Amino acid sequence: MASQEESVREFVAVTGVEEERARFFLESAGWNLQLALGSFFEDGNDDDIITLPQPEGGSSVSRSTGPSSQPRVTSFRDLMHEAEDESDEEEGQRFFAGGSERSGQQIVGPPKKKSSNEVVEDLFKGAREHGAVPLDRTGKGLGESSKAKAFVGGGYRLGAAPEEESTYVVGERQASNSQQDVHVVLKLWKTGFSLDNGELRTYNDPGNANFLEAIRRGEIPLELRQRARGGQVNLDMEDHRDEDFAKPKVAFKAFEGEGQKLGSATPELISAPPTSQQDQAANEAQASSSISLDPSQPTTNIQIRLADGGKLVQRFNHTHRISDLRQFVVLARPTMAAREFVLMTTFPNKELADESQTLQEANLLNAVIVQRLN
Repeated sequence: MASQEESVREFVAVTGVEEERARFFLESAGWNLQLALGSFFEDGNDDDIITLPQPEGGSSVSRSTGPSSQPRVTSFRDLMHEAEDESDEEEGQRFFAGGSERSGQQIVGPPKKKSSNEVVEDLFKGAREHGAVPLDRTGKGLGESSKAKAFVGGGYRLGAAPEEESTYVVGERQASNSQQDVHVVLKLWKTGFSLDNGELRTYNDPGNANFLEAIRRGEIPLELRQRARGGQVNLDMEDHRDEDFAKPKVAFKAFEGEGQKLGSATPELISAPPTSQQDQAANEAQASSSISLDPSQPTTNIQIRLADGGKLVQRFNHTHRISDLRQFVVLARPTMAAREFVLMTTFPNKELADESQTLQEANLLNAVIVQRLN
């Protein structure tokens, strides 16, 4: 405590300020008299050069107007001037610790990351600086080439005379390794970019760094040059920085290649010989008479919906079995004798696999049965 009071008195003796102001500079400098005096004269009297009395074993400290190393304690006024001259983008955010409106310690944080909006602005700025111009694409679809595509398919050459037959001429095919002009639309979204109707590629992905850097330099990225195979690359940039990525729906494109036709143009249909209404009525009557019904026993009506869209209704005893239902269907529709089918209940659908059950055991009294072909 005594040393602090001594420092205050010495500070007042050298500067002629009040004790309260002297304490302010000493506290800001951590009670280091040399730094406190240096901060006071550095901030207040730019034309004065003060030489302090040398303590025992110490050396004199003077302030000169020549270039010197960066001071450990500086004022907020100096920091504001530095902030105007230097880019926050390169040195990062500045923090201040201790002091008040005239002094304090400066801490420089890590470099700030650019926002997506700044990234997009840099890309457009770089493109403009290298000769890019705004393009009016009114009435032209995205990714559409500025040149009309020539027809390269085949066709028929019409005969010169009526008796001369038309001949088919095969179209010329371009070699797969030939040069080709490529038109690409680069869409810059809020969180990334996309090429034509492709997927979103984020700005912070290291794999996209070379691509974005080439755009910023006004160059065509390598992957687009490889796509052109030595041809010309036309690149359009669209600004969607305020929009979230939305992948457009791909329009249907019909097959334009060549192929081989297999067999007949229309397959031959083989169907069962048609059955007249009289024959069908006779078959149903024969099936109904095949059911031995005991009038003295309880009876129930069963409705059977056939796979061909027809419907049968027959009276059975409760003791008749599911196998009797199958035999009734086969007799009513003789064409079903050669087909595999199952009988099912409705609501819920359940296959009647155990055909040895009686109608009462299977809970089929007054039920609706459905035929399903396998």
